[in-house]
Amino acid sequence: MGVLDPQHLLASFGAVGLFVILFAETGLLIGFFLPGDSLLFTAGLLAATPATSAAHLPLGQALIAGAAGALIGAQVGYLIGRRAGPALLDRPDRPKLQAGVRRAELVLARYGHGRAVVLARFIPVVRTLMNPLAGTVGVPAGRFTLWQVVGGLVWSLGVTLAGYVLGTRIPGIDAYLLPIIAVVVLVSLIPVAVELLRARRSS
Repeated sequence: MGVLDPQHLLASFGAVGLFVILFAETGLLIGFFLPGDSLLFTAGLLAATPATSAAHLPLGQALIAGAAGALIGAQVGYLIGRRAGPALLDRPDRPKLQAGVRRAELVLARYGHGRAVVLARFIPVVRTLMNPLAGTVGVPAGRFTLWQVVGGLVWSLGVTLAGYVLGTRIPGIDAYLLPIIAVVVLVSLIPVAVELLRARRSS
């Protein structure tokens, strides 16, 4: 995974890195390729390692940094969409970006504002694009803020705590981080595959 390896990122930058990456993934369109799910899960695993371990990350710091990055990033993304959404999202020269926009629009149309904003948190790429898209299409600010906070907390705290619980139940789990992260990434892509399949069938 190179520089985007979650373990490398957390070992190098700690809770600050966790905050910055989640902020970028959920608030800036350039962050759609960042490993949000696997980073949160890995932070939970590292929080379960002994405090004397060089890779240890305090659970409180991981939870606060993850939640803050997810919530502040989403709100910034929404504000960007309100002010400059069409120019940023209408990019035929970026096919991956356009595919993500279509998936985000599909989720928004299928589930409505509240459920779509919450569900988007669990779909890679879509969680990056949903926030500026919500601002662009005029989702009321109060409604967006309410549901992005709900979804952001469930996602960031839930994934981090899942990693922590697994880490405390299985001694030496940090030795298997790479295969576990690979599984987390694959699982996180399932909703994308399901939505693409539905879109193809409906078309």
